[in-house]
This record gives sequence, structure tokens and C-alpha cells, in this order.
Amino acid sequence: MKLIWTTLEVAALCLASVGSLSAQTDVKSKVTVKDGADVEVTGCVASASSGTGDAYMLTNVADKKGAKPNYILVDEDHDVAKHIGHRVQISGKATDRDGKIEIETKTKTKVKHGDDQETRSKSTIKGDTVGVAYLRVNSMKMIAATCP
Repeated sequence: MKLIWTTLEVAALCLASVGSLSAQTDVKSKVTVKDGADVEVTGCVASASSGTGDAYMLTNVADKKGAKPNYILVDEDHDVAKHIGHRVQISGKATDRDGKIEIETKTKTKVKHGDDQETRSKSTIKGDTVGVAYLRVNSMKMIAATCP
């Protein structure tokens, strides 16, 4: 019986230790389009699952001259989520035309019984060298409620 109580006490101590070491990590990234060319394009808004928050793409993209690449949408002022599945017209700055992308990442880890840790990183990428073009949304207008 004494062995059972000792085992339970050790198990409870282990669980208490795990609880006190628990931490919560929060990662936030901010993408800014610098420079680039002004464009006006139409396309379909789709979700782009990145695993770290909401990201959206513009697919089936075209302008007056013809087909264009898909864009990752960079936006802080428009409710892009409500346009998923819609065909929209967007005016903004595109990175596939001599633009720069600035990515700032902030990681904060909150430790329950210890000092919180915070790291920041900042990088600049020119154009679509990463294989993905970005489009900063200046204005957005819905053209159709469905996409091809």
C-alpha cells in the first residue's frame, strides 16, 4: 500500500512540474510590399493556408494585356476573407515588377513560471525571387459572386 501511495505522489509531482513548465508561443508576421509597379487586375480570391494565420491568394489573374501570375494578397484595410470564392478587381502594387517584400516576424513565448522570451527578425526580398508574387491591396471591388 505504501508503494502505491509513493507512486501516486511521484506521478502527481511529475504532473505539477509539467504544468509549471508549460509555455505558449505566439508568432506574428507582417508582410509589407515596398516599391513595385501599380497594377489593376481581376481574379478569384482563395484561402492560402500557411499554417500561421489567415493568408489569401488571387488566382486566375488577368489584366488588360492577358494572364498574370497568382498573387499572395497583402492587406490590412480590407476584409479579404468575405470575398473568398468571388471574382474581384484589385488595384495595388505588385512585386513581380521590380518590387521588394519586407517580412517582419515577432515570436513571443510566455512561460508560466519564468521569464517571457521575445525574438524579432526582419528580411527584405526583391521581386518574386521566392517564386511567389505579392500584391498589396489598395482597393478591391467585387465583380462576380462566383469564380470560374
